[in-house]
Amino acid sequence: MSNKVNLHLMPTGVPGLDTLLTGGIARYSFVVLTGAPGSGKTTLAHQIMFNLASEQRKALFFTILGEPPLKMLRFQQQYAFFDAARVGPAIKYVNLADDLQKSGFAGVLQRILAEVQNFQPELIFVDSFKSVVQATDESSESMASLQYFVQQLGVQLSTWQATTFLIGEYADSTQEENPIFTVADGVIHLCQHLDENAVVRKVRVVKMRGTPHMPGLHSFRITDAGLHVYPRLLSGGILPDVKPGVRVGNRRVSTGSLELDGMLGGGIPVGFSAVVTGPSGAGKTVLATSFLKAGAEAGEHGIIASYESAYLDASNTPLQGLIQSGKVTDVRPHRLDLSIEEVVTDLAEAVDRTGATRLVIDSLSALELVLAPQFRHNFQESLFRMLSSLHARGVTVLMVRNLTEAQGQMFSPSSYIVDCIISMRYVELKNKLIKIISVPKLRGSTHSNEVLTFETFADHIRIAGPLD
Repeated sequence: MSNKVNLHLMPTGVPGLDTLLTGGIARYSFVVLTGAPGSGKTTLAHQIMFNLASEQRKALFFTILGEPPLKMLRFQQQYAFFDAARVGPAIKYVNLADDLQKSGFAGVLQRILAEVQNFQPELIFVDSFKSVVQATDESSESMASLQYFVQQLGVQLSTWQATTFLIGEYADSTQEENPIFTVADGVIHLCQHLDENAVVRKVRVVKMRGTPHMPGLHSFRITDAGLHVYPRLLSGGILPDVKPGVRVGNRRVSTGSLELDGMLGGGIPVGFSAVVTGPSGAGKTVLATSFLKAGAEAGEHGIIASYESAYLDASNTPLQGLIQSGKVTDVRPHRLDLSIEEVVTDLAEAVDRTGATRLVIDSLSALELVLAPQFRHNFQESLFRMLSSLHARGVTVLMVRNLTEAQGQMFSPSSYIVDCIISMRYVELKNKLIKIISVPKLRGSTHSNEVLTFETFADHIRIAGPLD
């Protein structure tokens, strides 16, 4: 049996994109980047080019009836990946507009091959390639000429051993009848989804020969660093070494309350997820602070993912003291309309960076509000994917969930996803509000079925006896 040919994958350097491509783009391949205007195609092409290009691996960027190179450079240099020192010795821009107008396909092909022979690049970019199509007539002879041109271009560039990227403004690459998509080795499509005034950018690897790429739509965001792709993975990305049996339940962590630990059979099992439910004012955030404080006293680093900033912004709170001492890391959203992949990535990166073993999400109700509508509508799936990533890292998660009396004050729609439920409520008795706590659920473990009264303090709760 003969050995397989090595494709020599080149990592693009675009965060998350190489995960979709299972390593990168094969050398000497013919890749088409498609999408409607404003979807990020040119920015993606430049990010790939500046990540890969060097004086040993030169790049040629051709423009056809699109933006002039000087205008393109003025905007692209705003991104962190742009390196002006490489423009010239490693990266060269060529405008083919005059060649197309004067000599048609033959002139464009001749100019491209001449520039390739002279500069000898390993990377070639053509933007926008759809301009070639628009410059032709609609006759069958023109389409035949275009197909022949694309085939000849592919053959010639393969002879020069160059990796080629064609950029085209195609709103839907799966429906366009165009010979480019047939000849191409790979097709990457960018799009924007509008839902209730919120826009979520998405990318799809439509085609990539020779590699088991990830199918489906994956969200991405454009920042001053360029594109960041967030793959739809249960694990939230590449995982660190996870020891087997992190969720067997034989090791427990303290909630900061000995009485509550007793109700839980010794504490929350390591790597489990617990949700603290109840109405406003019941003491949920106080218990979350107690959980993080107990971890800090045990030498464990914690993370507070705060989506309700009012408590963190209050001065002289115990939680602020834990954050300022470096024992707890604060993770907050900096924008609205997030994808669940962005939330998962932020939390996973914070865990990997700090080595945290405890994480508090305060609150799930507020987290829903910062998500884009399409992720908010299917919050159960979003929560499942987020917890899968954290479980795989062996992190014990405590989440706060606000419930009103109309919602039952004990169970939420996501109760079946979590491992443990701690219910904090209050009842009116003799003109007083009495706070009560119970443990309705603890997966795979015995737990108390008592309903006990408790009091809240600045950084802990104190459980008393049964309700009289």
